[in-house]
Amino acid sequence: MADGKTPYRGRFAPSPTGPLHFGSLVAAVASYAQALHSAGEWLVRIEDIDPTREAPGAADSILRTLDAHGFRYPEPLYQSSRLETYDAVIERLLTDHQAYPCSCSRRELRNSARSGRAGIIYPGHCRNGADTRKRPATAVRLRTDGANVSFVDALQGPQYCDVEKEIGDFLLRRGDGFVAYQLAVAFDDAEQQISEVVRGTDLLDSTFMQSLVLEKLGLTPPAYAHFPVVLGADNHKLSKQTGAPEVDNNSPNINLLRALSFLLQEPPEALLTAPVARIWEWTTEHWDITRLEGVQSRSERSIMVQ
Repeated sequence: MADGKTPYRGRFAPSPTGPLHFGSLVAAVASYAQALHSAGEWLVRIEDIDPTREAPGAADSILRTLDAHGFRYPEPLYQSSRLETYDAVIERLLTDHQAYPCSCSRRELRNSARSGRAGIIYPGHCRNGADTRKRPATAVRLRTDGANVSFVDALQGPQYCDVEKEIGDFLLRRGDGFVAYQLAVAFDDAEQQISEVVRGTDLLDSTFMQSLVLEKLGLTPPAYAHFPVVLGADNHKLSKQTGAPEVDNNSPNINLLRALSFLLQEPPEALLTAPVARIWEWTTEHWDITRLEGVQSRSERSIMVQ
């Protein structure tokens, strides 16, 4: 949890791959409620750095859903407007020998690498110089030599990772030239002075990589609170990829109460007919994130409000 000494600033950072579904609404509600309860700011960041995955109009759709549910926030930041900034950060890490170019193809990695906690562990082929005879070294990886990352998550407790052994040298820039998620997210959290990141447990492993990026840049990571992810009827994480339906903007009250119920906040049923602003007033006063301590996932079927 944030230290209480610096002004609280949280954020919600969706990727515009489609409209918001219930799982992403829960993420917005959890981070917004924590900011409201902490009398802090809440920012929206649109993580639109991968055009190959983005759906036309999705960013506007996400903002319309937030507005329909009473979220209040300043002008969103679009990561696509910061590509030159990310390139400069990568060049700085290359200059400082904290990163290196990589020419390995996905096929080569599949054939020679082993799996770790965040996917394939890079075997280090290009650490001492990329072989550019077959293809140019357009990707860039962060050196993880001997790197250990530990932090205390506000909800999931002490966390530790031997990054070199369990994750390996991870991408800062992909082979197709697009900046990698871990670099952009980590740097933006620091630049936007985010004091606490409230997000799902599915992103716990990303926290080790993002914290290491910031360490290499001499920047301080925010505090972290990873709440339970929403499981669908098939007991898998609710997501756009598994066909999670779009949030109905015409039913903000029931959507918000279902999200709060999932987050173990026990909102009164009287709020079903109250103005949306009243739901947020109640949330500001009664929000207790500690109810989620140690909970890694919950089924959507466990929600009492229907």
